[in-house]
Amino acid sequence: MRTLVLADTDVGAIADVTLRVTDAALQLGQPVDLLVFDASSATAAARVSGIERVLVASAGAADALAPETIAAQLLALPGEYSTVLAAHRASSRAALPRAAALSEAAFIADVTAIRERTQFVRGLYAGSVLATVTSATALTYASVRPSSFAPVAAEGGAADVVALAPISPFAATRLVERRAAEQSGQDLGTARVVVAGGRGLASQENMARLGRLADMLGAALGASRAAVDAGYAPNAAQVGQTGSNVAPDVYVAFGISGAIQHLAGMKDSKFIVAVNKDPDAPIFSVADVGLVGDLFDVVGAIEAHVQVAEQRP
Repeated sequence: MRTLVLADTDVGAIADVTLRVTDAALQLGQPVDLLVFDASSATAAARVSGIERVLVASAGAADALAPETIAAQLLALPGEYSTVLAAHRASSRAALPRAAALSEAAFIADVTAIRERTQFVRGLYAGSVLATVTSATALTYASVRPSSFAPVAAEGGAADVVALAPISPFAATRLVERRAAEQSGQDLGTARVVVAGGRGLASQENMARLGRLADMLGAALGASRAAVDAGYAPNAAQVGQTGSNVAPDVYVAFGISGAIQHLAGMKDSKFIVAVNKDPDAPIFSVADVGLVGDLFDVVGAIEAHVQVAEQRP
């Protein structure tokens, strides 16, 4: 049997999240294939390390496919796959359960680790409980949290490219318009350093100041849901259960108390620094370094240090 990964592409390139899902797929110990809906990305997909075959679908433009079309394409594939994986994103969360229902297979959402071929780990209750789920069906569909896995190399592979027979796209719905979320600076999902602000920043102006500090540090700007709800930051910056899940090398939290919903989205970060005036803030339970004090004093000290460093020859 084989494992299939649904690829996310970006103008002919393979997205970082797909490289991470591929790492999860390789842990199953079976040959791994990539399914792409963008023919221009087939060459890049064939170079991904560890991939044996690239399947190229021709159901339509990848960014305009209905989840029903993606599910139909999965159902049209040969019955040689025991596991189908995709990044835990809106499109796969819509398509994979449809395919699973139609094929009477299992669907497991937001997988963070793989124990063996039929055992998957996922969080429950905003990540406060980890459950090991065993699939009892011959075919398993699963969405994978990309931040929980390391990316495989984007180069070095030499996979065969196979064109699939075309299928009829789902016609009952159509994409009318797509609006990308506004984003500046580093991409939140792939940044090595994330600087995040919470309700303690108290204003949109202070969040903008934190954004400038993030730019100075080469970091991405994140925010808690409380800060987003207060209008301090855009929705695209939200980190947490209802926002982005991130796992950077360094996560610095300013004025974030650490509600369980926020911790669920960033607790996998490799090194966590928390700054909060409340010594009992829950964020300190996951922090590697905790600073109890006024966040503006800390921000000012970091700004001064960075400015001095920039002035050095």
